Amino acid sequence: MRLELISKGYKDDKAESFLQKKLARLDKFFSEDTYAKVKLSVNGNLFTTEVTIYQAGSTPPLRAEVSSHDMFDNIDLIIHKLERQIRKFKTRQEIKKTPKANTARDTKVVVENDEIENSKYGKIVRIKNFEISRISVDDAIAQLEMLDHSFYLFINSADDKVSLIYKRHDGDYGLITPVY
Repeated sequence: MRLELISKGYKDDKAESFLQKKLARLDKFFSEDTYAKVKLSVNGNLFTTEVTIYQAGSTPPLRAEVSSHDMFDNIDLIIHKLERQIRKFKTRQEIKKTPKANTARDTKVVVENDEIENSKYGKIVRIKNFEISRISVDDAIAQLEMLDHSFYLFINSADDKVSLIYKRHDGDYGLITPVY
């Protein structure tokens, strides 16, 4: 797995080599053309580690983020988190007995960093445009978990409506489907 390392206010060769060694454990799950984008940052005494793994084909990326007061703890935690996501995804694939290509989505993201005009609630500082795919609610939950986000926007294959799945504070999920 190729590694792209971005450091923001953090530089420690021992942590970087420790991270490379730990990420090598994940090589058995991926092909050779997989690459990981790793961001290491520090804000005061809080260290943040973010890893996004981009896979070949149309398989969605895996993403995890951890913050703590020790970068080495972050690395251990994030590897554990990524391994859990991989196992969960593989288990879902085996249960469904469908090829991975049918459940994955091809995402094209365009990011514009231009600031939009101010409003009384704040300003929009980032805009993302992306293609959404037609998938089932179960597949949307899998994507939400793999990306480690709190919500996921998709077209529900059951009713062909744009829907939003989100993770609730109690660990369950909510589904929002507009009426139009």
